[in-house]
Amino acid sequence: MSAAMSIKETKKTPNVGIIVQIAIFFLIGILTTGTITFIVERRLSNESVTAQAEQLAAAMADEVKQSVTEYPAYEWLLEYWYDNSDKLDIEYDATYVNGTKTEEKCRELSKKYPDIQLKYVDEGQIASMPEEDKKLYAEIAYSWLITHVNQIKRSYHIDYLFCVVTEPPYDSQVFLFSGADEGAVRGTTFSEIYPAGHKVSVAESQQKAMENAIHNSRHLADAGDYVDHYTYMCPLGEKAVMIGLTYNLSSLRADIDATTLRGTRYAMLNQLTLSLISIALILLFVIIPLKKVQKNIRLYRVTKDSANVIKNLEKVRPHNEIGELSEDVSELACEIDDHLEKIRSITAEKERIGAELTLATRIQAAMLPSIFPPFPEKTEFDLYASMDPAKEVGGDFYDFFLVDDDHLCMVIADVSGKGVPAALFMMASKIILANNAMMGKSPSQILTDTNAAICSNNREEMFVTVWLGILEISTGRLTAANAGHEYPAVKSPDGGFELLKDKHGFIIGGMAGAKYKEYELTLEPGSKLFLYTDGVPEATDADGQMFGAERMTDALNADSGASPEQILKNVRAAVDGFVRDAEQFDDLTMLCIEIKERR
Repeated sequence: MSAAMSIKETKKTPNVGIIVQIAIFFLIGILTTGTITFIVERRLSNESVTAQAEQLAAAMADEVKQSVTEYPAYEWLLEYWYDNSDKLDIEYDATYVNGTKTEEKCRELSKKYPDIQLKYVDEGQIASMPEEDKKLYAEIAYSWLITHVNQIKRSYHIDYLFCVVTEPPYDSQVFLFSGADEGAVRGTTFSEIYPAGHKVSVAESQQKAMENAIHNSRHLADAGDYVDHYTYMCPLGEKAVMIGLTYNLSSLRADIDATTLRGTRYAMLNQLTLSLISIALILLFVIIPLKKVQKNIRLYRVTKDSANVIKNLEKVRPHNEIGELSEDVSELACEIDDHLEKIRSITAEKERIGAELTLATRIQAAMLPSIFPPFPEKTEFDLYASMDPAKEVGGDFYDFFLVDDDHLCMVIADVSGKGVPAALFMMASKIILANNAMMGKSPSQILTDTNAAICSNNREEMFVTVWLGILEISTGRLTAANAGHEYPAVKSPDGGFELLKDKHGFIIGGMAGAKYKEYELTLEPGSKLFLYTDGVPEATDADGQMFGAERMTDALNADSGASPEQILKNVRAAVDGFVRDAEQFDDLTMLCIEIKERR
């Protein structure tokens, strides 16, 4: 079978080509950019229009306000127009020529009061007039004002210009005056110009606009195609007098949208043209050379023929990153050949080390007593122990042996570190402890002599914590010493397990010349002694919480009457249930002895 046929057979279902992906990305980019551009430009244009409308509205409102306040008695006029709107005879489109009602009213009032100027009458002068003259003056002033307001509205070409009276909750307004275009009809229907005194309900946007205007002197509210602008003029008792304007911006905004859309289309067309040119260049100078490099990578994957691949890649030498990639692939093929050879060697070495670790595990396991019951002829006690290393080999160990026919020595220890170094130090420590114990020494002397032996040649500065006890089988008297190890747990015949906080000596191997003290306790029939290493209380779950001595004691007392073997299984089950899937970081070593009835 040829190499080409092998490559063909190993090909997977083709994915979407990179040039297609690039084209899709360009298209998405063009559409996204066009959409964002349209939205941003439209928003900026609308904001500009709204800002200009607000400035214009403020100017018109100030002009209307000035037209009202130029009357010295404007506050009296506003209140009179509001209170007597249904009684006023108003000429809404008065002109300053002969023959109008307003001109006749002016002539009549001037005859009665030849010493005053009608436009500048103040409240004091009005107060001295009879009621019919007050009404006459209010009608004249209203006609003059409405004429000016009409001129303002027509000059600025706005849709609505008006003055209203409102009060909280601003859900209605009463019209004082409204500007009108020439020929407009005044009436109370929606399409007509409202007369003085007409009351209407307002939309929520207008309510908020009026409320904000009272607090901020003026406010513009955008209500779709319309823009409402309110300016606070003055109070009227507990009410407020406001000048309002309304713009219809629908046609202007439609023009803005059309212009923005047209500009966006041109921009997108330009982007599309540039994208097509870019894609063509990418195809010519990037994709085609990459395809050649890819073909040779696949060839090498099938044939592992680096010489042929290097020869083919010499043809792919554009002076850019693709050329550098071609050179890198050629060098990588050579390096892979070298690495494959090294991997073969490393694999063989790893298999050898694995075999040796397996052998070390078996040797370490053989060093620990593993036959239970260990002394079938000794019915005075029942003993069980276990050790689960965190790695292939561990540093924890336990030991028990008969010093003589009436004395049982028990040891549990924890060597610093893990792995092979800890295992070697563990075996040396175990042998030294056992040799000293078999010489009939007391527990304190055993630990003292063991520390001296280890400190004499401890260049690696390793150490071991040890609890060692010698049980006098016939009496149940236990003599023990502790070299920095965990507290043992003791169960009385009628009680539960409790930690025995014995005195600790210094760790073995930590300091030359260290001395150790021993203590005694009597284990009655039915008593149990539980020994362990720190791997039990310090077992950690995925959240970093430790199992702890309290949970360990609870596990011991879950079935404190069980056999030593079952007690160890109960504790291990509790630890496993706590840590769940978390990795075991330390060795788990436990030993339990139960005192039976003596013969």
